[in-house]
Amino acid sequence: MSNSHPLRPFTAVGEIDHVHILSEHIGALLIGEEYGDVTFVVEKKHFPAHRVILAARCQYFRALLYGGMRESQPEAEIPLQDTTAEAFTMLLRYIYTGRATLTDEKEEVLLDFLSLAHKYGFPELEDSTSEYLCTILNIQNVCMTFDVASLYSLPKLTCMCCMFMDRNAQEVLASDGFLSLSKTALLNIVLRDSFAAPEKDIFLALLNWCKHNAKENHAEIMQAVRLPLMSLTELLNVVRPSGLLSPDAILDAIKVRSESRDMDLNYRGMLIPEENIATMKYGAQVVKGELKSALLDGDTQNYDLDHGFSRHPIDDDCRSGIEIKLGQPSIINHIRLLLWDRDSRSYSYFIEVSMDELDWIRVIDHSHYLCRSWQKLYFPARVCRYIRIVGTHNTVNKIFHIVAFECMFTNKAFTLEKGLIVPLENVATIADCASVIEGVSRSRNALLNGDTKNYDWDSGYTCHQLGSGAIVVQLAQPYIIGSIRLLLWDCDDRSYSYYVEVSTNQQQWTMVADRTKVSCKSWQSVTFERQPASFIRIVGTHNTANEVFHCVHFECPEQQSNQKEDSSTSAEGIYKQAQAGMM
Repeated sequence: MSNSHPLRPFTAVGEIDHVHILSEHIGALLIGEEYGDVTFVVEKKHFPAHRVILAARCQYFRALLYGGMRESQPEAEIPLQDTTAEAFTMLLRYIYTGRATLTDEKEEVLLDFLSLAHKYGFPELEDSTSEYLCTILNIQNVCMTFDVASLYSLPKLTCMCCMFMDRNAQEVLASDGFLSLSKTALLNIVLRDSFAAPEKDIFLALLNWCKHNAKENHAEIMQAVRLPLMSLTELLNVVRPSGLLSPDAILDAIKVRSESRDMDLNYRGMLIPEENIATMKYGAQVVKGELKSALLDGDTQNYDLDHGFSRHPIDDDCRSGIEIKLGQPSIINHIRLLLWDRDSRSYSYFIEVSMDELDWIRVIDHSHYLCRSWQKLYFPARVCRYIRIVGTHNTVNKIFHIVAFECMFTNKAFTLEKGLIVPLENVATIADCASVIEGVSRSRNALLNGDTKNYDWDSGYTCHQLGSGAIVVQLAQPYIIGSIRLLLWDCDDRSYSYYVEVSTNQQQWTMVADRTKVSCKSWQSVTFERQPASFIRIVGTHNTANEVFHCVHFECPEQQSNQKEDSSTSAEGIYKQAQAGMM
């Protein structure tokens, strides 16, 4: 046996893996130029190759070399245009060995190599090269990389280029690569709301691009400038002298600026998906409210009656509030805040956003709902610099307390109705800060812990005396709810009757299910017209066994999952053991 190729460990007993030896031997054919039967010419450099290897590795070459065309003739020389010798050398090595070294190559060569991978149909090579290019993006190469990624519809590389340019917008505008962008790529960049450079800088960069690309349609390029975002001085002293925009366009921009609400202007903002930007890292600060330092410190565990929260007094005119200034104008559609929750109190509040602290848009209005603990809030994406939370009610006193605040842009899909979330997943869970505020149980929140298997005569359920009280669940915040699901205690053959009501404030209740004249057992599915709800009240009216109503599990909205089957297995034995008590 030859010692020139040390064997790698077996992948499994009885299997041999010498793929590396095969790769080396076939690669040697390329280096030795033996048995070659076709030659490619790139930049006047000749590349001998082997038809059968190329055809086996690539459908493009299979059609080219065995499709009956001129190139299929023996010993043919095939000139290749639109590539470089360096990139084609890399491609041949990959075809013969399955390997390519990217780290030592210039960006221009790598982009040519990526183009060849796309042209000749090597999707795995295309993906791997794109992943490497994502890691080496910089101000000098990002524009030409974006151009290629857009041309070949490479979504991951395109997205990474956009994110890089969004975070370095002004530097990108000043780079030489910006002038080399194709018109399509250029417009794709500057039309993005998240390309958050000052509009004057964008205008000047586009003006410079037009000078370097004189044959393009300059009017179409200039339409990408958001003129109403520029000051009157900039419009008159920078835009007007360029001659690229008509006086009417400038006057229209002045009119829009003077007559529109500030928050209705088409602002640009920083976009950092799935990351909290209300942090010191991103320059956020609390500018109004008492005990400002606690709100953005990230500590959601260490707080009590005396510390660990920010606050403001609740007044009738809602002039007080807690205000956060972000480090820069940003695109957000998701806010998380932790209301002080060391007791059972609830709060009401609303949230507004602004760019200038003068014109405020309300994005969340929970001023007529009772809310507690963590609030997970969604709204249509907005560009803003300031966020104001105004408490309108506290069930205990006249102070509004917030322990933590986060805001971000999320790609998570959500549905809103009347400004409230329409949840798809069960929100009556401990993780979502729901709680049982009325009802008797051996363990707190047993109704919401998700356990639908482990219950018996003594534990695993919540109950109330018939004719007195109810079982009431409070959700952390209002949702649009149209269904619930219950598991009634079913360890014997008893049946129950009950009704269900919902409320947003614990004062006005709406009945959504009346099963007072129905014999009900085990799993109960309740659907009704969708409506806002923060509280769900289940009132038992009858039990064929005794004077207590028992519920094992509650969820809303209803989740399609494996239900506990109705069964009386061993129920008779259990029943004989219990002759009195709550059961």
